[in-house]
Amino acid sequence: MQLVDTHTHLYLKDFDNDIDEVIQKAIDIGINHFFIPSINSKYHSRMFDLKNKFSEFIYLMMGLHPNYVKENFEEELSLVEDLLSKKKFYAIGEIGIDLYREKRYLFEQQKAFEKQILLAKSYSLPIVIHCRDAFDEVFEIIEQHKGDDLTGIFHCFTGDFNYAQRAIDLNFKLGIGGVVTFKNNNLEKVLQKIPIENIVLETDSPYLAPVPYRGKRNESSYLKNILLKLSNVYGISENDVASVTTRNAFSAFKFQ
Repeated sequence: MQLVDTHTHLYLKDFDNDIDEVIQKAIDIGINHFFIPSINSKYHSRMFDLKNKFSEFIYLMMGLHPNYVKENFEEELSLVEDLLSKKKFYAIGEIGIDLYREKRYLFEQQKAFEKQILLAKSYSLPIVIHCRDAFDEVFEIIEQHKGDDLTGIFHCFTGDFNYAQRAIDLNFKLGIGGVVTFKNNNLEKVLQKIPIENIVLETDSPYLAPVPYRGKRNESSYLKNILLKLSNVYGISENDVASVTTRNAFSAFKFQ
């Protein structure tokens, strides 16, 4: 069985004491591709160190996370642009809009999101979208730049069916993680209307651990719990879920 964790923050300090074990556990269940999103420049060196240590398995993205878009976002984006010109990346991400905690920097988030979409197009890269309490704002910008040259993944998708269908119609896959295993989540009902060909698996580790690990540190090997849940949702074998979602992931990242 081959699996892909399309979104995992393995470079964070949460894994400093056991990163070798965490990655080996994931490899043992069939995960041999870990796609790593960028947050901001503070973490770039940790990302590159992880890539150097596990070069066979780690695939990096580059971008500025919306929670780190402040008054100095132009400076951060200049670093993103510089790195894109020098290193290999598989996506621009994670980028988008987050209005969960505050809306003070909405204008800056919109500008940063749009600029990174244009960067993605110029490098023929997909984008990985972070969207929290901001579906309408995110779709407003995507609609302005839609086309065959704009594709990617809606990371940690938790929207309703209408948002799911809009994302799919705009050439995006839906990143499904631990939330689908939570009690009384609405995501399961949405997925029952969405063909699995539009789904990719992710953990977002160390965040959003699936049941039965909810509330604890998440890690890539827990992707197996998400796989099991989707097997139940779609009524197909775990091997079939793994096969289809792996194929979807490689397609989303234009992975050869």
